[in-house]
Amino acid sequence: MDTRSGLTRPDFPFYNRQPIPISALQWLLILSALCIAFALLSMPWPSSDSVAGSWVHALLFCLVPLAAMALISRRAVTALFHRLHVRDVLWMIAIAVLNLVITILVALAFSGLHHASSNPMFAQLGNADVSTRVMAFGMMVPQLLGEELLTILPLLALLQWLTTRMRMRRSYAVLCAWLLSALPFALAHLPTYQWDLLQCLVIIGTARLVLSLAYVVTRNLWVSTGAHVLNDWALFGFAFSYPVAPMLHGFT
Repeated sequence: MDTRSGLTRPDFPFYNRQPIPISALQWLLILSALCIAFALLSMPWPSSDSVAGSWVHALLFCLVPLAAMALISRRAVTALFHRLHVRDVLWMIAIAVLNLVITILVALAFSGLHHASSNPMFAQLGNADVSTRVMAFGMMVPQLLGEELLTILPLLALLQWLTTRMRMRRSYAVLCAWLLSALPFALAHLPTYQWDLLQCLVIIGTARLVLSLAYVVTRNLWVSTGAHVLNDWALFGFAFSYPVAPMLHGFT
């Protein structure tokens, strides 16, 4: 990690044809790869009940869209990831903490109006041994990278479309892309939460908007992924360590 502050931030890639132009057809390839990756994450083979099967699912989820981008150009991949500076790590921590606070507040308010479904992973890991939990926490890293790609790639595609096709001002385009790109992430959690659309849109959608701020501010996918990992590790770790786990079941 670079200890310099990294005050100069790169611009969002692709919308202004930098560092490379990406055509509409190429975006279709990338977004199709995202759909395939999500389908592979949900596939019954190899069985996700095994450690190896779970790792295969998680790795394919992030590698398939990255491979599609690499087919276009290696620079398309490197445009997403930048060297980490000290300030980037601080952003990771700050966004993770902010997301925990906001999501818990929203979830508590929501639970008073609507019955929230539980994330089955809490129950699966609640009775697991330490080694299984450690393995699960490690597996979260590639899976959460895949979830970041599921959000940030549509954000960048929307940003390009809104600025070039719709002639929208960059600031408005960023705002619209930030809001709309939370939808794929929220809807992808429908199977996890017993197809509760309201819960996914309100709780998961809110969490996604906060996590996306890490990328909007830094334009570095390592930062948003790091914030997401810290957020989920904190939620699951806290739930396993204290008898308030039932309160947290609908938060991640």
